[in-house]
Amino acid sequence: MASPETGVLAARARALAVLRIRSTALAVALLPAAVAVVLFAGRASGHLGAGTGWDLARWIAGSLAVLSLLLAALVALVVARARPALSPSVPISEKSAPDLYRLVRDLADRLEVPAPSAIALTPDCDSWLEDRTHRAHGPPRRSTGAARGEARRTPEAPVLVIGSPFLWWMRVAELRALLAPVVAGTGPSAHPDIAAARRFIRGLDAAVAVAARARGPLRALPLRFVGRVARLLLRAGREHATIMERAVAAAASERAQTVDYGLRIVAQEQVGLAYAGWDRLLTRVALPAWRMGRWPSRLDAGVVSALTELSRRDRLANGFASRLGERPACDLLEEPGAIDRAASLLAARLFHGGPAEPGPDWSPVGWGQYPEEVVDRKWRLEAARLHRVLDNLPATALPATALPAAPPTSAAPAPDPASAPPLSYARSAPRTPADRSPADHHPTADRPAGPSSADRSGDRPAAPAPGPTLARVIDRLAQDERAGDLVAARLGAEVEREEREEAARQAARGGSAQDATVGVAWGDGMVAEGGLPLFPLQPPRTGRELLADHVTAMVCCAAVDTAGAAPGLDWLDGPALLVDGARRADLGRPVLSLVDDGDAEPLRGWLTTVGVRPEKPVRLV
Repeated sequence: MASPETGVLAARARALAVLRIRSTALAVALLPAAVAVVLFAGRASGHLGAGTGWDLARWIAGSLAVLSLLLAALVALVVARARPALSPSVPISEKSAPDLYRLVRDLADRLEVPAPSAIALTPDCDSWLEDRTHRAHGPPRRSTGAARGEARRTPEAPVLVIGSPFLWWMRVAELRALLAPVVAGTGPSAHPDIAAARRFIRGLDAAVAVAARARGPLRALPLRFVGRVARLLLRAGREHATIMERAVAAAASERAQTVDYGLRIVAQEQVGLAYAGWDRLLTRVALPAWRMGRWPSRLDAGVVSALTELSRRDRLANGFASRLGERPACDLLEEPGAIDRAASLLAARLFHGGPAEPGPDWSPVGWGQYPEEVVDRKWRLEAARLHRVLDNLPATALPATALPAAPPTSAAPAPDPASAPPLSYARSAPRTPADRSPADHHPTADRPAGPSSADRSGDRPAAPAPGPTLARVIDRLAQDERAGDLVAARLGAEVEREEREEAARQAARGGSAQDATVGVAWGDGMVAEGGLPLFPLQPPRTGRELLADHVTAMVCCAAVDTAGAAPGLDWLDGPALLVDGARRADLGRPVLSLVDDGDAEPLRGWLTTVGVRPEKPVRLV
């Protein structure tokens, strides 16, 4: 087994190779100046001729030397001043988590490595060390004289970034075992050659980012040259830098073998489980709330509920919930609720692109209010959007089940469907009056002329009730072959328009001043990109997926209003329909049968089983 020193030596060798690339680039930049110095010195000493050719060579070499030095100074200035990328995180002060700092320092003492300079949390299932010694990453330093020179000679240890889901799901011993190989990486990071190579690579990467964001001809032209040079140097040192980081990781892993090795295996299993629960919580539970302008304020606490539910359903995860009796790692924080809130807001900003701070259109929601304030409102918003789209569709013949047909003996011609007044269901009264049922309303303007006894005989179905009804949606999709594609396309356009308007509002509302007030260390591009998410959770939904979601929402609204169902929250699947206190998870297949095949019989059978009355109007927002 290789010792940690072996990995450090291998990393140092690769770091020196990276630094040689830097030295080579510097030598190439100084070469024209060296040639010019030789030519001018030879003329002054008389060793080189004084002819016209030599004079021309000296002036050409001098001009190239000046140009080369100016370009080299430009590249060096941009690389030195460019701000390296910073991972978005929530900084944790020692005052707010003294036990966590004590655990990390004890771990560093056992590993015989420098302790991290600070701790931060990120809404992700990962942990790493991050160098934040660049002056743009911290407050201005006022040290002078000897203190400043001492600060330059003593490199600052990197910051330990911990995934916030780990603190809530893992136990204290598991967290210590998980952080052991990460904290062990501070040892190689303190080596001067490795630190210098990392600074060089980060500076080049930041220079490329600066060149990519350049605007205007006066800035774009020189920065474009700097970007090309930086990319050339990055390509030259890519392999050496990659192998250096692998050697550093190998050395840290070897050093951490002596600390809780058996418990590290258990902790690694918890990492995979936590990642699965965190992903489902974000995509199925948090994303619907974010799209409505609400952000769950206790995401990390929700991970525990999601993973507990996963362990109940999945036999592979059986037994993990029994660990909950041990002390959770979040007890190492003085105020876990406040930190969870900050991490939840950061997660919303990262994965959805929400504002940097709460506001009237961006308010927190607790898990207790989630079913009523998110699930029910989501269903009714989508049902209202679906009916708006149906209102704006081209007029077609009404389904035979909706209106009674004229008797064959009637001589009166049927009215032209295109001349009938449009029905606006989405903007009608939200509820049917209490003293009349929907079946009692028979609008005469929408039915062909004929004997009125046909309506009173009871042999024909009743006319549709006023207001938005599920029966209207089902009949339109089932009996009009073109309606499904047309509604899906218009729903996609409607949702895209609403998302553009929301992004424009966020861009107008956002600003760097807001970012500085919430105690979050944002990454590059969080403000400049106008609130767009750095890591979108899902690709844009297709029109068919949107149509299926909206039909499902309409069915759920009808079930809540006519069958006594209730909105609920499933920790792994998000919004859920509760019938008699139990979740109904069998609605997806009947809805897809209607949306994809135009077959309404499975859905009608499901509605009959649950007791939903599709002819009743539903309440919209």
